[in-house]
Amino acid sequence: MQDQKTYSTHARAVIALALPLAGSQLAQFALHMTDVIMMGWFGLNELAALVLASGYWFITFILLAGFAFAVMPLVANAAGAGDTTVVRRSTRMAMWLSVLAAVAIYPLFGFSERVLIALGQEPEIAALAQPYLIVAGIEMLPALIAMVLRSYFSALERTRVVLLFTVIAVVANAGLNWVLIFGNLGFPAMGVIGSAVASLILSTLTVVALVIYAIKATPENELFRNLTKPDWDMFRTVAKMGVPIGLTSLAEVGLFNAAALMMGWISTVALAAHGVALQLSALAFMIQIGLSQAGTIRAGNAYGRRDEAGLRRGALVVTVLSLVTAALTLTVFLSASHILIGLFIAPTEPQRDLVLAAGAGFMVFAALFQFSDGGQVTALSLLRGVQDTTVPMWLASFSYWGVGLPVAYVCGFVLDMGGNGIWVGLLTGLSCAWVLMAWRFWMNKSRIGGVSA
Repeated sequence: MQDQKTYSTHARAVIALALPLAGSQLAQFALHMTDVIMMGWFGLNELAALVLASGYWFITFILLAGFAFAVMPLVANAAGAGDTTVVRRSTRMAMWLSVLAAVAIYPLFGFSERVLIALGQEPEIAALAQPYLIVAGIEMLPALIAMVLRSYFSALERTRVVLLFTVIAVVANAGLNWVLIFGNLGFPAMGVIGSAVASLILSTLTVVALVIYAIKATPENELFRNLTKPDWDMFRTVAKMGVPIGLTSLAEVGLFNAAALMMGWISTVALAAHGVALQLSALAFMIQIGLSQAGTIRAGNAYGRRDEAGLRRGALVVTVLSLVTAALTLTVFLSASHILIGLFIAPTEPQRDLVLAAGAGFMVFAALFQFSDGGQVTALSLLRGVQDTTVPMWLASFSYWGVGLPVAYVCGFVLDMGGNGIWVGLLTGLSCAWVLMAWRFWMNKSRIGGVSA
């Protein structure tokens, strides 16, 4: 009976954390979709430039955001131990690293047109993308600082405020896009650059709002005390955790980009169907991310208290909730695949039936995908909660690039399975990551020698 009560307590705590975090992820997803939809209304070339430029920006962002993601386990651990000094030090040095990284990477945006052309993109589209990236490169700095502060609040279990700020950002972004992209309220129509300016304004205002809230809501942490004072020991600690986190995220994003490139080798229909199935899978994955972040926070708290029993019970609850979420998503995907894919394809599209047929096959894999993708991100996040990031980086890189990509190529082209073969590779790579990281957590890192219950 005591165990049941303990597990119920963990479940309620995880759900209370995960729902706002999942909502924040869905809102962030909606933010990107708003940009894509509104730019699509402006012009086809501008839409292509936005998709190309935002992908370029996101790959850079996800690499540098490792320092921000490192804040979550470090602050959760310190909060569990009641150490407000470490809370302040780790957050401050994450901001330092984010600023230094954003400044160092900026020249890459200034040369983006040449880079994109070298990667085989059309010169006209690359020329439209560079002005966007020059502005968006400036946005990198406030965007990374905002991510640090979101991780700080999430680790302190103030997840509702993270959700609130993200939802406000979605609404404000739509309004700014309407003004700056299309030239309303007396402003000139700026097209692609207008979208970048809107994002820059929004990220800057978000940082200001989060800073004010941090000062008002968490004065005990004195977050901005000695802000300009170096703290090299914590600087190295955050860097040691943040670099592997960023590289792990980059490895996963790179796998999906490589899969999309291979799908384009097959046909436009295959690429379109793949894109739709992946969008639907990514939408469902936002819930898994919310659960996994809750797992990081709960694991970090327990690790800070040296509470092994609490760590293992909380981890088991998060894992079970991830599997339940995956099962529900699988049911929806398998029972309504044609309906879901049809939402993305115009009724007048001549190749609609071909896309629906290809997409239905991909949706079977996307449904199974939920278990592997949810499982690996949950195990990875639990490992982050106990501050284990370097070995998981190697495990993930091996799984994605040493297993997933070769299997995708062999199944897709050598065994002539086409697009389905590429999805087999994605499924295999993520399943390998799930098994390896879950094994590492449960057989090694969940044992901390703490107080047993």
